[in-house]
This record gives sequence, C-alpha cells and structure tokens, in this order.
Amino acid sequence: MNKALLALAIGGFGIGMTEFVIMGILPDVAEALNITIPQAGHFISAYALGVVVGAPLLTGIGSKWPAHKVLMLLMVWFTVFNTLSAFANSYHLLLISRFLSGLPHGAFFGIGAVVAGQLAKPGKSAQAIATMFTGLTVANVLGVPFGTYLGHNYSWNVSFMAVGVVGVLAVLSIKFWMPELSRPSNNGIIKDLKVLKKLELWMVILLTTVGTGGFFAWYSYIAPLITEVAGHPESIVSYAMILAGLGMVLGNLIGAKLAEKFSPIYSVLISLILMVIVLVANTYLASDKIAVLVMTFIIATVAFTLSTPIQMAVINSAKGSEMLGSSLNQSAFNMGNASGAYLAGLPIAYGYGFTSADWVGAGMAGAGIFIAMGVIWIRKRNAQRVALQT
Repeated sequence: MNKALLALAIGGFGIGMTEFVIMGILPDVAEALNITIPQAGHFISAYALGVVVGAPLLTGIGSKWPAHKVLMLLMVWFTVFNTLSAFANSYHLLLISRFLSGLPHGAFFGIGAVVAGQLAKPGKSAQAIATMFTGLTVANVLGVPFGTYLGHNYSWNVSFMAVGVVGVLAVLSIKFWMPELSRPSNNGIIKDLKVLKKLELWMVILLTTVGTGGFFAWYSYIAPLITEVAGHPESIVSYAMILAGLGMVLGNLIGAKLAEKFSPIYSVLISLILMVIVLVANTYLASDKIAVLVMTFIIATVAFTLSTPIQMAVINSAKGSEMLGSSLNQSAFNMGNASGAYLAGLPIAYGYGFTSADWVGAGMAGAGIFIAMGVIWIRKRNAQRVALQT
C-alpha cells in the first residue's frame, strides 16, 4: 500500500512540476517567444483548460478498464505531451501542447484520490489522499525551483524536458508498485452522469473554482511580484518558489488534520477566511523585500490547507459516482487556475500594477466563503428532510 501511494505521489510530483513551473519561468518564456507576460499567462490558462476538458472525458473513457492501467496510461500521455512542449518554438505551438499536456491531469488526480482512499486504513482516508497530494506540494519545494533554475540559467525548454523525465519515473512506479485494481466505476458513464443532478455537487465544484482561483490569481504572477514590486533580482525567484513549496507541504498536512477534526466543508470555510486576510495583507507588504518572502510562505500554507478537505467534500457529494465527481473537482480546480490567472492579468494589463492580482485573489476567495456557507446550508436542509422522513 505504501508503495502504491508513493507511486501516486510521484505522479503528483510530475503534475505539480509542470503546472507550477511555468509561473516561475513566465518572464523567460515571454522573452524567448517575443510576447508579453500577460500573453505568456495564456499558457497557464491553456493547461488548466486541458484539465477541465480531460478530467470528465478521460475518466469516463477510463471506466472501461482497471484503475491501475488507467492511471499508467494517463501518465504515459502526460509524459509524451510535456516532452513535446519542450520543442514548441512559437506561441501557438506551446499553447496547443500545454492544452494537450493538461488533459490527463484531472483524471489522474480524480481517480487517484478515490484509489488512495480505498487503499487507506479505516478512518485514514484524509491522510492517504494527502499523501498523493504531497507529491504535488513537494514538487513546489524541489521540482519547481529546479525547473525555474533551469529556465533562468539555460532555457525554458529544459524545464519541460525535466518534467518528461519525472513522467517516465511515474509510469514505471505505477507499473511495478500499484496493485491490480478494479474498474474505476461499475455503473457506466451514463449512470455516473446522474450524479450531475445534485445541486450540492455543483455548489462544491463552483466553490473549488472560485475559492482556489484566489490562490492562482496571486501565484500566477509571483515572479514579477517579487522582481518588479519588491525589487529582488531574478535569482531570488527560485528561492521564493522553494518557500512557497514548503508552505504548500505544510498546508497540505494541516488540511488533512483539519478535515479529520472538523467536517471537510467547515475546514474549507476556515481556509478561505484566512486566505482573504493574507492576500489583502500582501498588497500592503509586497513592496518590502523581507515581508514579500514571508508572505509567500504564509499564503501558500493557507491556500493548500484547502486541497484535501475540498477533495473529500466533493467525493462526499458524489456518492455512487465518486471517481467522476473527484475528477470534476480537478476540472474545477483548474478552472480556478485559468480564471484566477486571467482575471488577475486584466488589471495588470491596464496598468494597475502586480499587487492588483492580490485584490482579485482576495475577492475570489471571499466569494468562495459565501458559496461554502451555501453548501453548509444545503447539507443542513437535506439532513432535516431525511430526519422528517424518518
């Protein structure tokens, strides 16, 4: 079981590296392709949109085969198209390759989260899911700073070649360490789709989109925030990414504990309230060279307390079709990625400065608070109906 969870974590490492390294090398990509930084931000959105499309599509197609084989095939796809991204030599080619690279992301995490829960001991589902997401967070401590270093000192293309190497390791680890598993779903895609009738599920998906978008509004433009606003040299960006990664690791662990102590949805509510506070604070502190680095760690910690609780919340809302619901949540997560990067880029493009992205992020996290309260209200109403019927 431990090796199986480690295999999922290695896959998560590769996914985390490719998703976030682009943010650290955004200025390098923009310069190499002779485009603006907001235009380079489209590569973030293209990847995220690939996740949105691929999560339900590939999860539905994959329901015909055992979960361990589906997970391995998803990582093969991931490896091929991330490697091809390294050879894109124009804006449009990289845009297409980033979209294709994102297609297996949501299905891998969606199916992987449910598989991790199945492999876990009773009462330890949160820790098992957090173990898989640890790969993503550790990527931000090791993989993303390393990829950012390669992008700054050699070429951004080398960063994506490194992602391809991790993808190969993930394929091999799943092949040799993952036990034989059943089909992801015995219902068939038509029956699974019936879960989409649930209002609560759509509310949680909207919560993920809007709430996590607050984080991506800030993180998408972290490199220019550190160099242009705080005045650090480009070499500091790699170290800032390590700080963010350490915060993500810590936040992921705290989030698992919160989900065990409180219900997942209440844990999400707590995290979003804290996110609004730290993003607003950062708008005033980002110009200070020390404070901006401290806040990088704090914001990343707070943001990633969301990961495990919000994944558990959507699985709980998709009873009977957990893998489809879980994968849809990854679509929602990356709609948050796309919308956060895009919306935060608008005030920057109009000349309001890079700290304006933090205000956008705080606004999105604040909207997530109200959505979370709506989910809580729906659950209480449903519980009252069940009580009356019995």
